[in-house]
Amino acid sequence: MFTGIITDIGTVRSVEQRGDTRLVIGCGYDMGSVALGASIACSGACLTVVDKGDDWFAVDVSGETISKTASGLWEEGAKLNLERALKVGDELGGHIVTGHVDEVAKIVAVEPVGDSHDLTIVVSRDLGAAIAPKGSITLDGVSLTVNRVEDEGDETRFSVNLIPHTAHETTLHDLAPGRELNVEIDVLARYLQRMTAR
Repeated sequence: MFTGIITDIGTVRSVEQRGDTRLVIGCGYDMGSVALGASIACSGACLTVVDKGDDWFAVDVSGETISKTASGLWEEGAKLNLERALKVGDELGGHIVTGHVDEVAKIVAVEPVGDSHDLTIVVSRDLGAAIAPKGSITLDGVSLTVNRVEDEGDETRFSVNLIPHTAHETTLHDLAPGRELNVEIDVLARYLQRMTAR
């Protein structure tokens, strides 16, 4: 489990094609406190530490994960939002996040509002049914609050406000229409969606 509060920005140092894709990710974490087998959310995708050094860790990214996540994340030089797994007793500053990506969304508009930016994002209407105004959403691993939701045909558009601090502390500082983002809906909404479908 995670909270959607990013604690570091990692850089993909190398990519090796094996049965799965092995990434070496540079980071600022004290890797002495990270066990092999630990989970680290990488731009919203929960991955397992399979090797580590003083300032890096390695993960194996399956073909399934690559096919279900935003393009450009698993390439050499890519920047990733990192969050270590939640420990019992840690502050829950965002919301409960599982690290399971529900869909790849696309930014359709970025509008400055004061010092912040209003992002309009499009997802499928099926996923949009689980997104609600003032509810929580995870974008590339970042916990954000939904402002508006509108259904249009087979799509749902929703907006979030990105304050300067969040933009500076994450990879969301350089956004433009067309960029893909990993989306995870609120875990409660996921179960309610399944229950109502049944």
